[in-house]
Order: sequence, then structure tokens, then C-alpha cells
Amino acid sequence: MKRRFRILAAALPLLLAACVPQPAVRIKGDAALLNAQLAREHALAHADHWTLEGRLGVSDGHDGGSGGFTWTQDGRSYSFVFRAPITGRSFELSSGPDGAVLKGLDGGPLQGADAESLIRRALGWEVPLHDLRAWVLGLRADSGPAQLAFGDNRLPSLLTQDGWSVDYRAWDATHQPPLPTTIFASRPPYKVRLSIETWSLR
Repeated sequence: MKRRFRILAAALPLLLAACVPQPAVRIKGDAALLNAQLAREHALAHADHWTLEGRLGVSDGHDGGSGGFTWTQDGRSYSFVFRAPITGRSFELSSGPDGAVLKGLDGGPLQGADAESLIRRALGWEVPLHDLRAWVLGLRADSGPAQLAFGDNRLPSLLTQDGWSVDYRAWDATHQPPLPTTIFASRPPYKVRLSIETWSLR
């Protein structure tokens, strides 16, 4: 089934080249910075209805894919639509309490107990979707201990959790609290790149 997605890999080097991170400021979290982050997390604790659009790149060190995406979060359920740049095909991953469905595949939809295992089985991609829901807001996930470093904007610059390093490169300060717009998550050999163009909290 992975062969159906080989075409997505063609554009991946272009996206990743555009997203090569520059050296970042890393400030160890002191009491003031950690308290400010805690206040952000409290302010966004119930942010579970939102839509974001942008670009996604995923790689396992050998294969991967890239394209545009729309992520709509509706409480415990969400829809993630991925649009391939060359073929124009789109794939929709929807997930909720009753399981996950991946549409757009040749041969019909594929179902699974959860979104992460479904993506792993269908595409061979390792994407930490559960944690990413928190990380995309610039928050620590509920999966275990996390370490934080901050940038000179006093917002998270590096979040390390569950074996992943989440590198925040840009923020949208027009939102209060500010929201990330460029996120690089990696756990070698896996990489996930998010470039968010629009945020809409509801």
C-alpha cells in the first residue's frame, strides 16, 4: 500500500529544504518563564475547537510525503485533510472515540482502532498525533514528563517529550496567547514538519 504514496515523496526534499532550521536561542526555563508557560497552558486548556491550515512534511529517513493540510479539531474528534501537491489527490483522516478512518485510498477507506496505528499501517509514517494535538498549540502533552527551553521572545523554543524533540521556530503573536506557526518535531529517524498559515480558534 505504501507504493500508492511514493509520488508524495517527490516534493518532500523541497519542503524540508525550505524548513531547515537556523540556530535558535535556547534559554533554560527559570521560575518566571515556567510560570508564564503554565499560564499559557491554563488559558488554552479548553481549546479543543479550532481549524488550522498549512503545509506538512513527514519523513522516516528514507521515504515520506509533503503537501497542504487542513486540521479541524472538534472536541475529542478531528478531521485531517492532506492534499498531495503533484497529483492533486486528497486524503482525509478522521478520528474520534469510535476509532479512525482514512479515506482517499485506492480500494476504499481503511479503518483502525486509533489514528496513529492506522497511519503507521497505511503509510509507514510515524506521526505522534495524540501528542501533536497539544504540541501544535505550544503546550506540553499529557504523555509524561517534558523539558522546556525558551527563546528570546519568552515563548517555548524547544520541547522534549515522549522521545520527541519539538522545535518551535515562529509564533503568531496576533493571537493571545500566541500560537506556533512553524514546528519541527523529530525522533530519529522520523521527522514531522508543520508550517501553519492560518489559525482559527472557535
